[in-house]
Amino acid sequence: MDASLLTIQPNAPEPIYRQIVEQLRRLIASGQLGTGDLLPSVRDVAGFHAINPMTVSRAYGLAEAEGLLERLRGKGMAVAATRRASQTENQRLALLEPQLLELARHARELELPAEPVLRRLTRLLDD
Repeated sequence: MDASLLTIQPNAPEPIYRQIVEQLRRLIASGQLGTGDLLPSVRDVAGFHAINPMTVSRAYGLAEAEGLLERLRGKGMAVAATRRASQTENQRLALLEPQLLELARHARELELPAEPVLRRLTRLLDD
């Protein structure tokens, strides 16, 4: 895995360490990261995204505590062997549920009908 695979949004309301953990969850659930795949070092991720190394370390620690990652002596962090390489579509959709609920709430607050929101979302997914 390359440090550029992660997308960090410093101005997002969600803390950066949570952004990292959520992205790791999704990458593992989709099978883009498989069992034993090595993650970039804390230093590499922090340097690439210009963030505090302690933030990355915290994210990796949380992911390890959840069983997503395991520490390999002398090699760094890797996707845990106990994790399934991929999950069902419904399990992966469940990971999006909080963001979908928030999107639906925002659309209602803006009084936007579903059709243009879905068209825009479809365009974004196709990009």
